[in-house]
Amino acid sequence: APSSPSSPIANEPKYEKRWLDTLSVPLSMARISRYKAGTDKLRSNAFEVLALDGVSTGILQFYTAQESADWLRAISTNISDLTLQNMKMANKCCSPSDQVIHMGWVNERLEGTDSSQLYKFKFLALKGSSFYIFSTPPVSTLDWVRAEKIYNLCEVLFKIHKLWLADDCWLQASLYLGIHQDFDLEEQRPYCFSVMVGHGKSHYFNVELGSELAVWEKSFQRATFLEVQRTGSKTYMCSWQGDTLCFTVDFALGFTCFDSKTKNVLWRFKFSQLKGSSDDGKTRVKLLFQNLDTKQIETKELEFQDLTAVLHCIHSFIAAKVASVDPVFIDSQSIARKYMYSN
Repeated sequence: APSSPSSPIANEPKYEKRWLDTLSVPLSMARISRYKAGTDKLRSNAFEVLALDGVSTGILQFYTAQESADWLRAISTNISDLTLQNMKMANKCCSPSDQVIHMGWVNERLEGTDSSQLYKFKFLALKGSSFYIFSTPPVSTLDWVRAEKIYNLCEVLFKIHKLWLADDCWLQASLYLGIHQDFDLEEQRPYCFSVMVGHGKSHYFNVELGSELAVWEKSFQRATFLEVQRTGSKTYMCSWQGDTLCFTVDFALGFTCFDSKTKNVLWRFKFSQLKGSSDDGKTRVKLLFQNLDTKQIETKELEFQDLTAVLHCIHSFIAAKVASVDPVFIDSQSIARKYMYSN
């Protein structure tokens, strides 16, 4: 606004300075993009903010890496705080066993028809017993049944891929420019993780900041641990040498195999007795147990329709068992937190 006249007349209105918004972008459920559209290249000292309804700030260009990092941190923190508020509101309508543990935006890598790598925004959520993948965030109770994919948390496996710390402008703004490292063609973006699901399939995701990767790792561990404790046990139909069997993974008892018709228990072992395993990558698995009496290794072979889901379930239950005995186990196994919070 123009400056006030040097000698204003009493009956004339006084000039006031005020903010004039050219654009207003709500940060609730908003997302940040640091990449040039359609590429794996990070923008230099710039990023874009997109609102829930798709309204964009355009490319916000900053003079220095430090300014870019400061604004990125401030906006990301606001988005995270607003997401927590949305989670608390959603949890008021949910039972204690169906609480939202974490949710937020990621980029999912899609394989193009010409073998090029494409990324698309997805919204992920960990709620109750399930891992959800959405194209748009759930804003009402009804939206939760409209997810693109829903997986049982006991049957998925979270895996962090290579960390590219030198490109983290949040923690190392001074190294934001001119840093190049050798990396695999499949892992061109930093801060990537995959969620492996049933039948050997997986989803490959990328987040914008290293701190987000640490939160997702911790949240998956917590959500899986809670689901294992809630569930207590899971039973799968299997077969061996023509017999139909039932294989149960139990948080308290360990592994049990029994006849599906007679219900007679064929064998039972504790988690601590499992000494190894191998599988053919398709349907068959060999489980190696140590007999407590003879100290000999016994091999049990089973066939499952979805072997991957069963192996992930075994991993989830064993990890939860160890975590229940050693509370610091989860933090000691955290790959992302070890680097993100080291300073």
